[in-house]
Amino acid sequence: MRKAHYGSGSIQPRGDAFRIRYRVNGERFARTIRGTRADAQRALRSALKAGDDGRHVAPDKITFGEWAKDWLALKGQKVGARTIESYEGNLRLHVLPVIGALPLQRITATDIDKLYGGITLAPKTMGLIHIIVKSCLRTAVRKKLIAVNPVEDAEKPNDEYQEVGTVLEEGELARLVKGFERTSLYVIVAVAAYTGARRNEILALRWVDVDLDKATISITRSIEQTKAHGRRVKGPKKAKHARTIQIDEGLCELLRKEKERHLGLVAGVPDGAEVDLSLVKLAPEALVFPAIDSPRWPAGSLTDLRSPKSITQMFRDHADKLGFPIRFHDLRGTHETILLDKGVPVHTVAKRCGHDPAMLLRVYAKRTRKSDANAANVIGTLTRGVL
Repeated sequence: MRKAHYGSGSIQPRGDAFRIRYRVNGERFARTIRGTRADAQRALRSALKAGDDGRHVAPDKITFGEWAKDWLALKGQKVGARTIESYEGNLRLHVLPVIGALPLQRITATDIDKLYGGITLAPKTMGLIHIIVKSCLRTAVRKKLIAVNPVEDAEKPNDEYQEVGTVLEEGELARLVKGFERTSLYVIVAVAAYTGARRNEILALRWVDVDLDKATISITRSIEQTKAHGRRVKGPKKAKHARTIQIDEGLCELLRKEKERHLGLVAGVPDGAEVDLSLVKLAPEALVFPAIDSPRWPAGSLTDLRSPKSITQMFRDHADKLGFPIRFHDLRGTHETILLDKGVPVHTVAKRCGHDPAMLLRVYAKRTRKSDANAANVIGTLTRGVL
């Protein structure tokens, strides 16, 4: 093998790998690259360019698994505990068994391809794993632990998520909500159906967030349930999730009756009794939908958080009995779709629901064909008498 000239580096086969040698600022470096010769050539070019650009990373034996632990700690400063638990779980179950023991600096695009190729999971989960691995290695580049992110050259997994949920028509939504009237979930379902709020946002609502005179609901909090911290309230995940929603008189009246019921509970007044409750006050932290069946009743139960999972299960069980095999989250999708089908501007719907407009449009396009039919009808009026 012809010896490379100074500054260009060299590549030598080493079993099923390749050894690259090069110099940066007069200092010699050597690194073993697993994969093909093309991978080795790519690594050598990157190392030399990094040296020219002042971004060269000295060889380090830290493994991907060791770095992933540090990365999770860094991410924990910016994202919620529930998100970190999701990241940690996916790394532990699917990623670390495959590339966790590999030296961070020796991971190639081929390694990432093998990782994705060996996982058989739902597209949504595959997409999340891709995001996690890419972000983990991108941070390693930023921290100058590796020169380039091998995920950039890997084949992206099929993460096309087809499931967009069930969207009800207006009449179906009305029948579903009415079907919950004699259950403890009635007002919760009504709020979800006619505001588009998320389940965990609804369960974190306090009466101070509801202005019945102005007919508005302010979304400023959400429930988070994690193994580490249990059930607790947190601020919005993103700034756009905090918002004020205008509600109609029907929902306003329903909430007014619910508040009167809570006032009666605090005052110890039996249901149906005609009593002036104007002097009764609720604590600032009193929840709109507390766990009233809490063993701590009557002291403090108006501030006890309900279990999000139990709400979801109760909803599905009763919705199935009504002939609607849908998820609680489908109420949000139905709300958004009905508004968009009726011509409410995308940015208005997105703001109301705390959504990203671009994401809302992408999901909406998969949910309904009505918008396309509406567009065809409009075009029909333009072409009438012309074509």
